[in-house]
Amino acid sequence: MNFNIALLKGDGIGPEIVDGAVAVLEKIADKFGHTFNFTPYLIGGCAIDACGMPLPQETVDGCLDSDSVLLGAVGGPKWDDQPGENRPEKALLGIRSALGLYTNLRPASLYPALRGASPLKDEIVGDGFDIMIGRELTGGIYFGDRGYRQGKYGEEAYDTEAYSVTEIERIGRTAFESAMKRNKKLCSIDKANVLESSRLWRKTMHRLSEEYPEVEYSDMFVDNAAMQLVRNPRQFDVIVTSNMFGDILSDEASQITGSIGMLASASLGASTRGMYEPIHGSAPDIAGKNIANPIATVLSAAMMLRYSFGLNAEADAIEAAVNKVLDDGWRTADLMGCAEGTPLSCTEMTEKICEALNG
Repeated sequence: MNFNIALLKGDGIGPEIVDGAVAVLEKIADKFGHTFNFTPYLIGGCAIDACGMPLPQETVDGCLDSDSVLLGAVGGPKWDDQPGENRPEKALLGIRSALGLYTNLRPASLYPALRGASPLKDEIVGDGFDIMIGRELTGGIYFGDRGYRQGKYGEEAYDTEAYSVTEIERIGRTAFESAMKRNKKLCSIDKANVLESSRLWRKTMHRLSEEYPEVEYSDMFVDNAAMQLVRNPRQFDVIVTSNMFGDILSDEASQITGSIGMLASASLGASTRGMYEPIHGSAPDIAGKNIANPIATVLSAAMMLRYSFGLNAEADAIEAAVNKVLDDGWRTADLMGCAEGTPLSCTEMTEKICEALNG
């Protein structure tokens, strides 16, 4: 099969980790008889440097013409002096909106080989956990009205959280469908005791729950959810929540797995085209040193094969290769913890995964 993939390498460690994922995809293409055509486009700080804007129209058009998109990371202190509307991070909001991507799926699983890297006690972790976080992606406070004004105490800044029933319904249905394919358990997280938008969120989710009687549905306030993730993560299967809450909770979930460098994500809409990226940032402090962990980006590529291309066997092969490498004791610097030995570079970890695919 033939697929066109847009590469948005971005800033910091983005080029290194995307190159790692491309190497793994090329190995998959050879093994399974596919053709992946990769086309790079600018996004984020590197786009500002080249074009004066974080999201050039050429990048948007290229992504729309592709079968799917693989993203590295954007941003860094170099561009901190940019005005708000021209910061590298604005490109992420723009490309998600342009591609109609309203659902972000972020799996957070504790690999048995990395159990010792989790900051949680063994009695909390148990045999591990496997959580899927569904985050609404194109609404909420990140997309609401914002600005400056004169207030009670002088100049003040404001951001607005707003959600429509339609926005809640489409992320809600995605979450329920995901729960149906897993353990039929869904927890919706909001702040309905304070926020009007959360009250609409909860009302809409309750109505949707009637369409999925097989799913064990529950609500939880976001502050309690933040505590429960570290107190008893095994209670969760699928979580669904708003844009900002999902942004925060998914990062928390990544840390209890042992490393943020392990977590992939898929941003999806109504079509099969999605955007796939690691949930970590651009890590400018280690950029160019070849020590970044490429696994989250590699696993993001596996999610692309599964969700956009329907290549489940190929996705399984990548995930199995990552598991084998970890079971064999290979680690990048962020995964070392108290382990002895020399950590692998980004390139070396990529090579180990490719070797495991050959096995």
